[in-house]
Amino acid sequence: MSNEFPFVQTKLDQNRALRTFNESINSSELIWHMDREDRLITVLESNDWKLQMDNALPVKLEKGRTYFIPKMTYHRVIKGSGSLVLELQFL
Repeated sequence: MSNEFPFVQTKLDQNRALRTFNESINSSELIWHMDREDRLITVLESNDWKLQMDNALPVKLEKGRTYFIPKMTYHRVIKGSGSLVLELQFL
């Protein structure tokens, strides 16, 4: 059974989830996409992973920082080393 997403997600409560991108993921699985709702992502674990928003250069995802992703805005994550662990808050 394959997962349709390149991450494992655990629901924390109604508006929050923990999302883990494993270090063994193939970079080709990290595609441009958009989400239906605004979200805040807080980086819990990252080693040179990046976030790229539409029409912008990639920015390093720094542990402890929170990033805003507006709804219906194309974005993607770019693989670093190790795993990427995020806490998502759906607004």
